[in-house]
Amino acid sequence: MAKRERVVRMSVELPLWRALTAYRVLTMVYALLLFGYTSEKFERPWVAIGFLAVMAVWTLATLPRVANAARCTKPFLGADLTIALTGILLTPLADIHAQEVNGATLPTIWTAGSVLAFAIKGGWRWAAFASSLVAIAHIIERGEPNRDTFHNVLLVWIASIAIGYVVEVARASERTLARALEIDAATRERERLARDIHDSVLQVLAMVQRRGTAIGGEAAELGRLAGEQEIALRTLVSSGLVPTTRTSEDTALGAVVRAVDDDEPDGGAGPCDLRSLLARHAGPTVTFSEPGAPVLLPPAAATELAAAVSAALDNVARHAGSGARAWILVEEWPEEVIVTVRDDGPGIPDGRLAQAEGEGRLGVALSIRGRLRELGGTAELISVPGQGTEVELKVPRVPSTS
Repeated sequence: MAKRERVVRMSVELPLWRALTAYRVLTMVYALLLFGYTSEKFERPWVAIGFLAVMAVWTLATLPRVANAARCTKPFLGADLTIALTGILLTPLADIHAQEVNGATLPTIWTAGSVLAFAIKGGWRWAAFASSLVAIAHIIERGEPNRDTFHNVLLVWIASIAIGYVVEVARASERTLARALEIDAATRERERLARDIHDSVLQVLAMVQRRGTAIGGEAAELGRLAGEQEIALRTLVSSGLVPTTRTSEDTALGAVVRAVDDDEPDGGAGPCDLRSLLARHAGPTVTFSEPGAPVLLPPAAATELAAAVSAALDNVARHAGSGARAWILVEEWPEEVIVTVRDDGPGIPDGRLAQAEGEGRLGVALSIRGRLRELGGTAELISVPGQGTEVELKVPRVPSTS
């Protein structure tokens, strides 16, 4: 079964950078329109025209710089803030009387874009630094600041710090989520490998131990060694010493999770008939009952469900004895597919499953319940001592993608 790497990028910052890009363009247009309506009131309009031309060219030329945190470098932030401060301080030079009338500086609210860039890039501390410089520039430009001046300065200062703090919290949340996904991926991969090991290696080691003990002689020693290796391998599997398959990294573009997924089995482009996978189990001691029409499931779901049935039959052979009979019943419903595996063995004593799981024997926990959980289904085991065991496997027709 082939492997493929899937990269999932998560970032709450990217929408903020996009919003900042739009904000800078819109406020640039607003500053140009405002000057166009009030240009006749300026004593030195050429000062305003010169600054606004520089601001417009700078805004349009640096749009890629505010696309993400990686491109928004410290030198760019310093230059951007310098232009904003320069525009504020040039306002009295353009015409102090016109400024007093309309109450706006040359860059108007475009200045807030520079402060917001600091907030998104570096958090609330950077925002406090930039907004403090803007506040000082406004006070100097006013000469005699009034209540409205302090009100506007305080509003920008508080808003920028709040946005910077929210960005820091969002980044921390992204790192936590990436770590949680990494742990979840490691757990799923560990369970998958444990199922594969149980269905293959552990089964073979257990068979070698039983046959070696029965034959005796040198074969008995081989069986003993196989039994020791089985115990060691079960301990290794149950302890979770399995390498992770996903790694998270904190980048300027957001948290990244790389996942290694199983591709679908060969020919998995279309649905698979579950009956063809289960019919191979039919035999003298196993009765297979199926619907008259194909039971179609996605290839991965059909394969995992068939493997769970195989694990249930292995348990029948191992624990119910070679003479025990088993029945497989497949039922197809509109919302789910149900496969029932029943035997006429001695049943499972109370507490035996919990004891086996504690000993590292995870056949039911992983090979059966684990597989069904991965498919978004359920596995119910009903056993009465002396009356056999019944395992009911339910799989939704549209498997869960979680």
